[in-house]
Amino acid sequence: MTETSTNAAGIDVAKAKLDIAIHGSNERWQMANTVVGWRDLVGLLRRRKVTRIGLEASGGYERDVVAYLRKAGFTVVVLQPIQVRAFATFMLCRAKSDKIDAGLIAACVGHRASLREPPDPRLAPLADLLTFIEQIEEDIACNKVRLEHARNPDQRRFLLAEVKRGKTWRGKMLAKLAAAVKAHDDLDLVVSIDGIAERTGLALIIRMPELGRLTREEAGCLAGLAPFVRESGERKEDPHIAGGRERLRKSLYSAALPAAFFHNAQLVAFYRHLTKAGKPHKVALVACARKLLVFANTVLARGTPWTSQLAAA
Repeated sequence: MTETSTNAAGIDVAKAKLDIAIHGSNERWQMANTVVGWRDLVGLLRRRKVTRIGLEASGGYERDVVAYLRKAGFTVVVLQPIQVRAFATFMLCRAKSDKIDAGLIAACVGHRASLREPPDPRLAPLADLLTFIEQIEEDIACNKVRLEHARNPDQRRFLLAEVKRGKTWRGKMLAKLAAAVKAHDDLDLVVSIDGIAERTGLALIIRMPELGRLTREEAGCLAGLAPFVRESGERKEDPHIAGGRERLRKSLYSAALPAAFFHNAQLVAFYRHLTKAGKPHKVALVACARKLLVFANTVLARGTPWTSQLAAA
């Protein structure tokens, strides 16, 4: 592995504390995951002339310290746990502790050549609200399933009330979210695509703010809709999708079914072409979901509404 001049720090985040390591140093520090601890952390990092900081996503406990560090002027990279463990495997490190993880994060970020742009800070609270809406939708679906098997009148009344209450809350929250995103012209461009309604458009804008600055391959990979080849020697498997942004992928997959059957002439033709060629229904739908994402990426890149001629091109 080549050496790097980047002075990088790694932070392992827990609910109450932060474990800090600096790449190339054996020293380790521990600070409280509070505003007072963040102030001390900024002072430490500036004294050590740190230019890049890596943190591991920790179920949301990292969000406030990430925002604080970015506001203080640091370049901050948020790594997924699978990335840190993969790097640990590469380094033949089987031991695991908060201090060890902080050192691994620092080394991983220090050797990372390219970085993505940080997300728009205005979208973070909108992403939380969208997640809440999706959780309400999941609750509605679960209660509908329970209702199918409920025979007791009291249980049925309770479940019917819960479904009604969930739908009411969902409508209010969606209206609030749509009003917040209306300031972005991107939403109007995305919903101009046949088959993408406001609900899916909101998911695209909030879950993938990079849209319009990506290639179609990059967009597909980020959404987890790109098929990956798996071949080794004589063994060959069919390509499979994997990883990516799960909630966005679910939104696109849900939109692909009605779009490929009714609402989008290009996708209707595309779906029929794939199924006639012998592709299973689910494979064809995933391809249609990926097409919707490509359409959205294209209209945002060009800054013009969607047209059937654009899709054909």
